[in-house]
Amino acid sequence: MSPDDSWCRVCCRGLYSCYWRHPSKTKRRHACCWLSLVTLVSLLTLCWMYICLVTFNDREDVNWKGFTLLKHWMNWFMVLIIISALLTSYCILLLLFALFQVVLREPLDLHWLHKILLFLGFLFITLGVTGISLQWSKEWPTVLLSLQATGPFMQVGGVGALTLLSWLVFQGFHTARRKGSKILIAVVFAVVSAAMFLCPLLIHSPCLIEVNELSPKPDLIGHRGAPMLAPENTMMSFRRSVVMCNVTAFETDVQLSKDRVPFLMHDHSSGFLMRTTNVKEKFPGQDINNSTSLTWAELQSLNAGDWFLKTDPFHSVSQLSAQEKDTARTQSIPSLLQLLHLAQQHNISVIFDLKNNNQDNDTADTVSTILRSGIAPGLVLWLPPAERDYVMEAAPGFIQVYDNVSDMDEAGAQHLNVKYSTLSTAEIRELRSRNVSVNLWVVNERWLFSLLWCSGASSVTTNSCYHLQDMDQPDWTLGPGKYRLIWITVDVVSLVIMVGLFLLQR
Repeated sequence: MSPDDSWCRVCCRGLYSCYWRHPSKTKRRHACCWLSLVTLVSLLTLCWMYICLVTFNDREDVNWKGFTLLKHWMNWFMVLIIISALLTSYCILLLLFALFQVVLREPLDLHWLHKILLFLGFLFITLGVTGISLQWSKEWPTVLLSLQATGPFMQVGGVGALTLLSWLVFQGFHTARRKGSKILIAVVFAVVSAAMFLCPLLIHSPCLIEVNELSPKPDLIGHRGAPMLAPENTMMSFRRSVVMCNVTAFETDVQLSKDRVPFLMHDHSSGFLMRTTNVKEKFPGQDINNSTSLTWAELQSLNAGDWFLKTDPFHSVSQLSAQEKDTARTQSIPSLLQLLHLAQQHNISVIFDLKNNNQDNDTADTVSTILRSGIAPGLVLWLPPAERDYVMEAAPGFIQVYDNVSDMDEAGAQHLNVKYSTLSTAEIRELRSRNVSVNLWVVNERWLFSLLWCSGASSVTTNSCYHLQDMDQPDWTLGPGKYRLIWITVDVVSLVIMVGLFLLQR
């Protein structure tokens, strides 16, 4: 077999250029430009895949948006993940084939089909970034926050990748005929290397901390119960959050029926019962757009569990036993009073939002229901801002919780409930130093929980209480001194290898 017919050459040449029997005889113009484009799109797809993975914590926001637009529930975010993974894999493989072509000194001749697919990939990423910026801009702080968890490891990986690629860079430097080309290659590589070697100076992570300085593990608050283990906002869900997760509080959403009975339901816009109940089958043809359209008796007649088994929103139904599936299938909408009795029984706090527009009247009826339940006032974490003065007068024993720091400070309170990306890790630590209880929502992924644990958060509201309950420590902690030693060692070893490779190719 001739060198041109070796299996490695044939595969790389065929998959990159579609020349399977022999290399291209013509020297293609702009081959280096196309290689640069392949490299650029590959890096962009990696960045996009990273964005998708770190925003997976808030995937239900995307799924909910899809449901409100299409009135059909499915895991839209997982579809996005699959498409992004396929695109990233394709681009990375294409880049590897191109690099093998360079190593084997094969002519670079990118096939037209790859050019079209690269353009479509670039368009897909552009639309994705634009969509996030316009419709989901609150996720960009999550991406920046994630760098505090991944930054130290990405730097080590980046140095390793740069070390491997330096051999090709030095090869190009030595074979370049023009002095200007040599200077350009040397300057670009030196700048990239310096940035990669020195970027730990800009990495600040709360998990770069000694173990003995670590705060206690944040308490877990069940977001609508344990929605990965049972249908959300049902008694089965709340009971399982107690048994399986040892939660310290129930988080839920309260609305009032036509006959003024507070009940638990998150969705509150047009068609608010469609996602989690069989309202279309039970009341066909009726326009039910808010909670006051139905009486409590009518709401109780709805099935609030069968949808969970059919849609499997968290891909967890397969983990349920046959008995648990039967229990889930028969769940109904619970009243606030039922939840309060369960909380009182287990000495668990309750925190909730009022979802109706007419919160003034709803507040009075809700407070009245809570006071009649007999639950200890100190177990009620009052979050709705409407009519707070009335609540403080009617039920002074309720703990007042605020959704922003300024209102909390103005009221002289000590309890805060905000989205996890609202506060920086330094702000969380400052609030905790003032003995402020900081609850952050909604935290589902281990990396995020670990980061907030290192930051000193008091508690988190979560869908994944079952998984987070098993964590005995953050995913990683590293003393600052030890991290500096690892950083300097990796940089020095990489630099020595690069110098060796440069000298070998002279």
